[in-house]
Amino acid sequence: VQLQASGGGLVQAGGSLRLSCAASGRTFSTYAMGWFRQTPGKDREFVATISWTGTTYYPYSNKGRFTISRDNAKNTVYLQMHSLKPEDTAVYYCAAADSKSSYLVLPHEYDYWGQGTLVTVSS
Repeated sequence: VQLQASGGGLVQAGGSLRLSCAASGRTFSTYAMGWFRQTPGKDREFVATISWTGTTYYPYSNKGRFTISRDNAKNTVYLQMHSLKPEDTAVYYCAAADSKSSYLVLPHEYDYWGQGTLVTVSS
């Protein structure tokens, strides 16, 4: 599975942004998908995950602001972000896991990674 993330950019605080992650391969619908983010010097941080059945899970800090969704017909997973804050600035990565779990929150639980897309939120 190859993943290509896109949609990052510069946005003002309070604004919105939608990230996309296009996946290759015919088995996309069977994979759990996730979004992580990382800033220099810090570990990769869990942002959201969606299972192959569409179950979603978020950390408390993102709940209500971020929404993960998937379109299996387009082999694409999305991350819609609202009410962005400067602390949301990071490189955002999408990831795929060959797993039926709905709560994959650790980077090592994922098998494939995209290249990352930079989100910058200005104050």
